[in-house]
Amino acid sequence: MKHLNLTTQIEIFDSLDELNSTEQALVNAAEKACHKAYAPYSEFNVGAAVLLENGQIITGSNQENAAYPSGLCAERTAIFYANAQYPDTPVTSIAIIAMNKNGILENPVAPCGACRQVLLETELRYKKAYDILLVGQSSIQKIKSSKDLLPLSFVGEGLLKSADRSPKSNN
Repeated sequence: MKHLNLTTQIEIFDSLDELNSTEQALVNAAEKACHKAYAPYSEFNVGAAVLLENGQIITGSNQENAAYPSGLCAERTAIFYANAQYPDTPVTSIAIIAMNKNGILENPVAPCGACRQVLLETELRYKKAYDILLVGQSSIQKIKSSKDLLPLSFVGEGLLKSADRSPKSNN
C-alpha cells in the first residue's frame, strides 16, 4: 500500500488593506455583484469578479430559480461571460464573496464542486493558473490555483475528440 499526501497552500489576510490595489478593486467589484444576486429562495447572495489579462473586470452573481437545478452560481456566471466575450483572454484572478440578510458572511465561502471544475477548466483552457480570493469579514483567503481547490480533478484527457473514435454501436 502507498499513501498520497495532498497539501494546499492558502495565504490568509486579515483585512482588505493587506491586498494590493488591483486585488482590492476586484474584491469591491465582487461585493457590488453580490448585491445584484437573485436569491429569493435561499437569501444567500454570492458575487464574483473576474480579472482578465487585458484589465477587464467581469462580474457575476448567483441567479436562483424555483426549479433549483436551473439556477447558476456567481462564479460560473462570471467565468462563462468572460470566456464568451473574451475567448482569447486569460483570467488572472477571481474574487468571490457571499452575504445573507445580515451582511457579508464572517468567514469566506469556497466554490461548489461544479464551480471548482469550471475554474479548473478555465486554467486548462488558457494554460495558466490564477489567484482565487475567497472573501469574508474576518479574513480573505488567497489560493494560487484551482488545482488546490480540486486536487484530484477530472481533466478530460480521456474524452473522445473525434467522430472516428466514437464508441462502436452494437447494431
